Amino acid sequence: MVESFYELKAEMPGGKVYDFADLKGKVVLIVNTASQCGFTPQYKGLQKLYEKFKDKGFVILGFPCNQFGGQEPGDDKAISEFCTLNHGVTFPLMKKSDVNGDNTNEVFKWLKSQKAGILGLTRIKWNFEKFLIDKNGNVVSRWASTTSPDAIDAEVAKLL
Repeated sequence: MVESFYELKAEMPGGKVYDFADLKGKVVLIVNTASQCGFTPQYKGLQKLYEKFKDKGFVILGFPCNQFGGQEPGDDKAISEFCTLNHGVTFPLMKKSDVNGDNTNEVFKWLKSQKAGILGLTRIKWNFEKFLIDKNGNVVSRWASTTSPDAIDAEVAKLL
């Protein structure tokens, strides 16, 4: 069992591994994403948030997932191209993976164990749920899909 946020790793497209030890001292927002969701326009807001704070030690990691309404059917290359072309995304996107069920990726297993959602439920309910991690690797906030990136700007700023 993973004890610390900084022990986590995530697979990136092309087989590279993103080591969370590199995130020490940074504020991190982790989002499960999808390209064909009603919340997909949040990519633009996330990118805006990323650009605003990236030079102050802020990182966003996107985790594409096809578990909600089949709204991320493409492969990693198609997802990356869509995000770059349509939303100008420059923050890192991980390899497409599951955020619920038997094949849940390690990052979301850990996040959900640290911060339950509404009514204490741990499962991810839909695309674009957001987890905010402080500079010490603690999950300090979790937001539902309906919370826009604009709405968490002040929270991010406080942690930086």
